[in-house]
Amino acid sequence: MRISRISVWQIDLPLSKPYWLSGGRLKFETIDSTFVRIDTDEGLSGWGEGCPWGHTYLPAHGPGLRSAIELLAPALLGRDPRALDDINRAMDVQLPGHPYAKSPIDIACWDLLGKATGEPLWRILGAETPARVAVNSSISTGSPEEMIALIHEASAKGYRTHSAKVGGSDFAADIERIEAISAALPKGEQVTFDVNRAWTPGVALQVLNAVSARDWIEQPCETLDQCAAVAKKVPQPIMLDECLHTFQDHLQAWKSGACQGVKVKPNRVGGLTKARRIRDFGVSVGWQMHIEDTGGSAFADTATLHLAASTPDPNRLASWLCHAHLATDPVAGQGARNQDGYVTFSDVPGVGVTPDPLALGQPVAVYGGRA
Repeated sequence: MRISRISVWQIDLPLSKPYWLSGGRLKFETIDSTFVRIDTDEGLSGWGEGCPWGHTYLPAHGPGLRSAIELLAPALLGRDPRALDDINRAMDVQLPGHPYAKSPIDIACWDLLGKATGEPLWRILGAETPARVAVNSSISTGSPEEMIALIHEASAKGYRTHSAKVGGSDFAADIERIEAISAALPKGEQVTFDVNRAWTPGVALQVLNAVSARDWIEQPCETLDQCAAVAKKVPQPIMLDECLHTFQDHLQAWKSGACQGVKVKPNRVGGLTKARRIRDFGVSVGWQMHIEDTGGSAFADTATLHLAASTPDPNRLASWLCHAHLATDPVAGQGARNQDGYVTFSDVPGVGVTPDPLALGQPVAVYGGRA
């Protein structure tokens, strides 16, 4: 089996309502997603999706992803897509770095591997049966009353785990938010307070040593070193996210005692091949992990949740579904969907989601010849 053609689509995914992060510092209304289809000389096709969360969140953006694919495609045509490690090595030689741009290609190759073997990805990723994956809500920054109302709305939809976005220079306001949410949280439900890098170490220490909450605190500061310094001086468990891009970053986080858990996002680290290595390392050192993606449709969510569904129960926390925040659905009715706070999987080979090219419109680029 050889790659004969790589087709690329761009699609804007509007959010159902504006979304605020980092204490209101960052606002998002539409995200730019890229779909990739890899065709082979044997007639099989595999799909991938890459969707940075806007262009202000991390060093990643949609046009950059598509420009990188233009550079990567010549090194991939004629290769066997099932040789996942070789595919990733070829991409890393052709274009060092830029892992987010390689993710949709890697995932399309996983989709092809699943279809070629007749197996769903959760089984290829190591599970005998797929776990029932809990999903968490995502609560935009606002007043305590606004955020509590959103948590109650999410609870009514079956969510039992919530990610509440806090952070900013006004530490008194964050103390008020955290204490109010903790007091109002429905019985049996959990919350992670996601700072999205918004605190300086001094503010982090002021807030976290003042509140009574002992819930997860996610990415309190900008850098790994700053988070490590805070982790040693606060009583809450620390979850790292935005400062982790490579396996080496995760290794350094463990060596420095910077966290007790991490978010594993295939789109950010380069796809399922590299995310699986990070997941396995996390299991080996006893981390708990949220396994989810940076953004995208139900396709991106589903591809990532195969990895979550193959992760041991003690190490797996809830996963976020970006598509739950979208006003449009380019893969309507397909993939991982919230059912009373959980996602379940079937035996459909590969990712189990096949986008309709007609729904995506005309490709913005095609590399190679006939399928």
